[in-house]
Amino acid sequence: MSERHRPQILAHLMRLSARDRYLRFGYQATDEQMTRYVNGLNFDRDELHGIFNRRLELVAVSHLALPLPGEAQAVLGLPGEAHGRCAEFGVSVQTELRGQRLGSRLYEHAVRSARVHGLDQLFIHALTENAAMLRIARRHGAKVERMGSEAEAYLSLPPADMNTRVQHLVEAQLAHLDYGMKANHQQWRDLLAIVQETRVELRANRHRSAA
Repeated sequence: MSERHRPQILAHLMRLSARDRYLRFGYQATDEQMTRYVNGLNFDRDELHGIFNRRLELVAVSHLALPLPGEAQAVLGLPGEAHGRCAEFGVSVQTELRGQRLGSRLYEHAVRSARVHGLDQLFIHALTENAAMLRIARRHGAKVERMGSEAEAYLSLPPADMNTRVQHLVEAQLAHLDYGMKANHQQWRDLLAIVQETRVELRANRHRSAA
């Protein structure tokens, strides 16, 4: 996603239940705090990906926070005190659509994207009660460490091969195609609604004239 999707991202977050806001941010985020978060998103550095419904509403959003150029930190799984490049992943799914693997799909996409960027590790910071997020991480081989009420999940990333790069490129093209088709469908729905509204108004005018 890009800068033009900022309002849709905010609308998605505002629709989250109080419980899901808490799980996504680790605290009971207010409308004002979520607005500041969305306004601070850096689309030039990070990657934001989403899943849209047929009405072009975002029903799931992931944030892949990428490291700055040259930035490195200690990475679990690398020998000794070796440092590497790590990205952080966060995701939110519309409350009534949880359990449909939307978060898992976005996580898989983030893994491929991080590998294409040449990163060594994908990191998740979550509350221990966020069982769905930790389950997704474990399912993909991440190492989870619990620290009281919080947990961290680390997934070591192998270098991207040609298959990974091609799959990532094809996936991006299909996503653009899917969005375009949904946008065209929504435009037709809007046009038909206008036509129907005009017909109703014309009938009403004829009835008033006849009276």
